[in-house]
Amino acid sequence: MCRVLHTPGTILGLLIAITQATAAPTSQPTPKSPQCFSIRSFENWKARDAKTLYIRVNLHQYYRLDLANSCPTLLSPNSHLITKWRGSSWVCSALDWDLKVSDDPMHGFASPCIVKTMTALTDKEAAAIPRHFKP
Repeated sequence: MCRVLHTPGTILGLLIAITQATAAPTSQPTPKSPQCFSIRSFENWKARDAKTLYIRVNLHQYYRLDLANSCPTLLSPNSHLITKWRGSSWVCSALDWDLKVSDDPMHGFASPCIVKTMTALTDKEAAAIPRHFKP
């Protein structure tokens, strides 16, 4: 039978080495935290085309929503969005959207528009949105 004896100093040295190895800084930058907004801050929207929406929140904050499917009703002059929020009152990603569009508020069929990506725009990107597409 073989026994290995460890002195308290040996165990402490081993623990310090493990701690330093796991706490070593990495060369990769830390990812940015998601840009979230409250559903109460959602103010306006405009469609660039049948697969892209620009939305405005908090007066001067803009996002681009890229859709997974074509929603041609977005281009109708009478179109309006129907949004349902479940759970949290914060929107942080494409998964938080349950979006439909209709062109007849009283009797129209609401077409689902699946949000594929939600991108927070920089001030420069927001300024580059053509005026007739800016919400």
